[in-house]
Amino acid sequence: MGGCGSGRHYGSKYTTEDYKKLDVRYLQKQGILGLSSTFTLSWSRNGEPIGNIKVCPQGDRITLSYRHRSNGDEWKSEEYSVSLEWTPCNYGGSRAWFLCPVPRCGKRVAILYGGTIFACRSCHRLAYTSQHESPGDRANTRAWALQKRCGDWGTLFDPLVRPKGMHQTTFRRLEWEYNRANAVSDASCMKRFGMNLVV
Repeated sequence: MGGCGSGRHYGSKYTTEDYKKLDVRYLQKQGILGLSSTFTLSWSRNGEPIGNIKVCPQGDRITLSYRHRSNGDEWKSEEYSVSLEWTPCNYGGSRAWFLCPVPRCGKRVAILYGGTIFACRSCHRLAYTSQHESPGDRANTRAWALQKRCGDWGTLFDPLVRPKGMHQTTFRRLEWEYNRANAVSDASCMKRFGMNLVV
């Protein structure tokens, strides 16, 4: 993986899925930000370890320590601080954010992506996986996500089912989105295979 500013652009094949992620929401939920000692996080792929990082919380920042190498070069050790910022939540409490450690960036983000440095998506010039999908594929992904949100694991040919406790207005909005996503996905599929809709 190249580091920050390596020349990769949104049109490249590299996406957020290709990089290790450090999510401040996970750290906050696990209570790691409130620890007074170093904590080690590990990543794996298909059950195989692919890396780890030491996180040392220090109040308004965390210190990251890890080793990396690119293209078979020698291993290099890194250690630097990432500032934290807290914003109030609507129903009490507060939410933590990373401030991207790249000089002249400092963007407030929930996720940092690891290369030679853990930085925001913009600094690494990464695209989301969905940006490489066709409109039809994005619509299909959206339809599945809406079905999952409603707790229904049928097929996309099935109507959306309102889960118990969901407000009727919310369900109608999701149902409209679901039907629209299915229509876009179906139209894209038919176009791909040279089919015409006959009414």
